[in-house]
Amino acid sequence: MSSLTYDLTLAGLSVGSAAALTGIGLIVTHRATGVLNFAHGAIAMVCVYLLRQFTVEWGWPLPLGAAVTLLLVAPAIGMALERFVFRPLSVLGSDPAQTLVASIGVFVLLVGGAALVWGTGARADAPTLVSADPWGQLAVAVALAVGVGAVTHWTRFGTELRAVVDDRSLAVLGGIDADRVAAAGWAFGSFTAGLTGVLLAPYVRLDPYGMPLLVMEVMAVAVAARMRSLPVAVVVALGIGVAQSQLTRLHPSGWAEPLLQAVGANLFVVALLIAALVLPGIGTRDALPRTATARMATPPGAWIVAVVLFLLPLGFAGSDLHTSVQVPALGVVLLSLVVVTGRGGQISLGQAAYAGLGALFTALLAAGRFPGLPRLPELAALAVAVLLVAPLGVLTGWPAISRHGLALALATFAVGVGVSRFVFAQPYATSGLALDRPTGFDGDRAYYVLELALLAAALLAANALRRGRTGRSLAAMRDHEPGASAAGVRVPALKLTAFVAGAALAALGGGMLGMGLRAFDATAYDPVRGLLWFAAVVVLGADSVLGALAAAALLVGLDAGARGGVAAALIGVLAVLVGRFPGGPYEALRTAASRLRLRRRAALTPLGARVRRRLRPAEPRSTPSRTVPAQRSGEPPSRPDDTAPPGRTTPRPSGPRLESTTPQSLSARQLHVTYGGFTALDGVSLDIRPGRVTAVVGPNGAGKSTLFHCLAGTLRPSRGKVLLGGHDITRTAAHARTRSGVARTFQQLAVFPSLTVAENVQVGAEQGRIADPGAVERALRLLGLDGPVRALPAAGLPTGTLRRVELARALAGSPRVLLLDEPAAGLDTAEVTALTRVLRALAADGMALLVVEHDLDLVADLAHTVHVMAAGRIVTSGPADRVLETRSGG
Repeated sequence: MSSLTYDLTLAGLSVGSAAALTGIGLIVTHRATGVLNFAHGAIAMVCVYLLRQFTVEWGWPLPLGAAVTLLLVAPAIGMALERFVFRPLSVLGSDPAQTLVASIGVFVLLVGGAALVWGTGARADAPTLVSADPWGQLAVAVALAVGVGAVTHWTRFGTELRAVVDDRSLAVLGGIDADRVAAAGWAFGSFTAGLTGVLLAPYVRLDPYGMPLLVMEVMAVAVAARMRSLPVAVVVALGIGVAQSQLTRLHPSGWAEPLLQAVGANLFVVALLIAALVLPGIGTRDALPRTATARMATPPGAWIVAVVLFLLPLGFAGSDLHTSVQVPALGVVLLSLVVVTGRGGQISLGQAAYAGLGALFTALLAAGRFPGLPRLPELAALAVAVLLVAPLGVLTGWPAISRHGLALALATFAVGVGVSRFVFAQPYATSGLALDRPTGFDGDRAYYVLELALLAAALLAANALRRGRTGRSLAAMRDHEPGASAAGVRVPALKLTAFVAGAALAALGGGMLGMGLRAFDATAYDPVRGLLWFAAVVVLGADSVLGALAAAALLVGLDAGARGGVAAALIGVLAVLVGRFPGGPYEALRTAASRLRLRRRAALTPLGARVRRRLRPAEPRSTPSRTVPAQRSGEPPSRPDDTAPPGRTTPRPSGPRLESTTPQSLSARQLHVTYGGFTALDGVSLDIRPGRVTAVVGPNGAGKSTLFHCLAGTLRPSRGKVLLGGHDITRTAAHARTRSGVARTFQQLAVFPSLTVAENVQVGAEQGRIADPGAVERALRLLGLDGPVRALPAAGLPTGTLRRVELARALAGSPRVLLLDEPAAGLDTAEVTALTRVLRALAADGMALLVVEHDLDLVADLAHTVHVMAAGRIVTSGPADRVLETRSGG
């Protein structure tokens, strides 16, 4: 028994050592560049194929082939990726979402390229570089970890590396060559990827899909180390490797046997699930870049072309039609990504799992093997499968409530891998399954007609989620999640809704695909396929249903009409270029065409210009002014409801007004907030009374923003209370406070660029305290936005206009309390004057206003009461003239 334990421990150390190398490479790359390299496994696979090509196919000596592969090719791959893919993204100021899409694109490109060059079949003749003795592999892993740790902490390069990770632009200003540091990080990360693949190759069969996924599963060790600690990564990797090996000796009887066998064979997957779902996330930026999901006009006639193309297969026969039946089914699956990712803005890498569950449940229900349910006809089985899978969308939707960016990507990917390994790969769940087509639709042509009908229903459902109140709320959440919450959108519930709807659509498409193939094929729904689908939807237009249909036709058509891997390679190339063309290929073509049109603009000849001057005299030019026309930015038109005579007292506005509300005060009582050992708020109390403007001023770090967030609901104090009209709302969420009558604006503009000005304001009215059909028009008129500007998208409008849009959105919900965080930021003098008149009018109408502002002239001209903060406390309070005079005198 002791000998068996020793042998299993050695075997576990071998696998753990390879996993430790993966963790080291991922951590070094992330620390040097900030990129979570999803392509790590694909680089490992390519390096193993190259080593096999050098040694097995071309007959090179193993040491020479290994040296060329690991010391030349692998670092060269990393440096090429840094130079041509990720450096342009960093120069353009990309966020982690763009780099994530690019790294997935590299993964898909390398997998597709390997399938094209070496085929998709598995090979078992990969060369063995290091002997089966695990001590050598362990020594390599430990030596690399120690070496990297020493370089990071005790060398000048390590200091430069940490500086680049903290702030790349500041490091460059300090004289650090950030490109050199990033290139070195990528070169080392690719070297460790290649070494990982070479060490793992003797234990697994080599194929373009299996090995990359296996390496991505052991990403758990880097996630458990929070992408920071090399010792933690090494210890976790070795521990999981040994534990997984020791579990193979257990053989319980009964129902626990298949479960334990699955866990024992996939302990790294279990670790990935725990690390991604339980441990704190590593990413903070949300979802996709806004430019990748901004609304773009559908090309004229595009729908007619799409309908014609989807009807063409009805004239096919034989194998052509048998291939075509996969397109509508895959189109429905990709529509689920349009809903979740394109419209909801949430990164979801696990949609293939829901598609596979839809196919599996349909097959089980149709065969009468689903526990507790009778055998059902195929169409009924498909409908019930959709109903069963839809609630499972909470598996990925729940982590999305508190996770963003890279952390959400890891969580959704972990769910997809877990479903693949613990459901699809288990014989007890999938063995002996056959799936027939519905009665009356057995033939390819009849079934294709049924698919078109189901696709049309899915398009209507996806379109319904893109329009109306729900569509505006989803777009608001995608464009600016804190702003959507401040507008009253129930962001957590909306995220769950998006993921549940996405799971239902994916299940429908998966069931259709299974019936089209007449079988449940687990490989059609593996996690690598999910990454390919995600990349295809993003690069072809994440918010476009036409893009999803085009992606489905492209993926099926290319792989059917050419050698396997062509579609993956093409999608990979497009995804790699996402930083340069974030709006997708159509947006790039549209931009290029518009530039060509500008270059070919007709111009008058000199004779024509002279004739024109004689016939139409030039209009006199107006004096330059800092004020932009009202429909674009600057001062809104003067109206009875937003004008006020000079002085401290403002008459009640007449004319168009917002819905009158019951006056109510917002109060803070002994608020305490600490960050670690730093006290941000130390017993702060204040009252924001109806009909008065209260201002909070003070130096940076005084605690003004912390106080503002406590009042707005985005931060919960450790002690103290926030009261609205005497009711305790300390634990009330931000969106619920908005619905209770507390509205806010942001220092950094919180508008929804893919929505028009009127739609931005409508979001606030729809989610506000009072359902008032006229609130949108009154808010637009009050802020001078009721002209042509109302129909313009918010993206690209001047700052002055956007400030008014944000304020109009807040007012459209008929609030009783309005919180303004530096409302004059970015405004010129005329715009500040116009804003002051509007705020005076609102206070005169009975609203309670709080202004946190650095502009003391604005505070003096607007506020009734001023609180001065310093070191987390209110040190002075009183009328504005007295407090500010004392402050200026001091």
